Amino acid sequence: MEYNKNLIKRKRIRIGDISISYLSKEAAKPEKTIVFVHGFPFNKNMWIPQLESLPADTMGIAIDVRGHGNSTMGHGFFSIDVFAKDLLVFLRKLGIARTVLCGVSMGGYIALRAYQIQPDAFAGLILSDTNSLADDNIAKQKRFDSIQSVLKNGNRAFSIGFVNNVFSQKSLAENGMAVDLIKSSIRRNTESSVCATLLALASRTDTTDSLKDIAVPTLVIRGEEDKLCTREQADILVSQIPDATYVEFPECGHLPNLEDTDRFNAEMNAFLHRINPM
Repeated sequence: MEYNKNLIKRKRIRIGDISISYLSKEAAKPEKTIVFVHGFPFNKNMWIPQLESLPADTMGIAIDVRGHGNSTMGHGFFSIDVFAKDLLVFLRKLGIARTVLCGVSMGGYIALRAYQIQPDAFAGLILSDTNSLADDNIAKQKRFDSIQSVLKNGNRAFSIGFVNNVFSQKSLAENGMAVDLIKSSIRRNTESSVCATLLALASRTDTTDSLKDIAVPTLVIRGEEDKLCTREQADILVSQIPDATYVEFPECGHLPNLEDTDRFNAEMNAFLHRINPM
């Protein structure tokens, strides 16, 4: 994806047993910071349109989760807990004491777990097309079947089926750039990383009981045609997080930040305007 290289820089940092790759949109005198966490099995490039739209006084960072994009796998034993703790170490290494955290799908699982571990690190949450529930047995079995499919047929076949599930029909027909970005993101990951992450998703803990303890403003977003995250799951977040606002995007699937970029950016920046300087 093309982007403004004068505005956004590609960087790396070593934390623990891995090297994390990230995009950074700097601000001369940042009043606020927002960190973006991608979904499975994507990478940081999916957030470029959001980084480019941020106000001049806001620093933005988009990371590659362990084993995704250009971040290394390290020990290779993945869990949402490991991803969340990586994120918290990353923030400490960069000297970011408090940030808004924006996560889509798996990125939302990571955001909710990171908030559980260290709530004082966050000034707000944007939870897009995600939920707080652990997988039930049917969902677990689907992930195990996906692992077998990847091992048998590789990432290319997996990416075709996955793309058809994450985008709305309108996006599939009209938004070739977003579709191609997601296809290439999936194919860039190794098969072992995809399988390890599927196991991490299947074994994640349920964070629903702690939603009532989220004490920061939270924006919950969902694409109206999302096949992977139901309205009922989004309603759990909205009803149980004390200061939650819900926005639904028509004609969007699982990735409204790419499917209706202008509206996503407008909602995001309006939400950031509500957050006090950090």
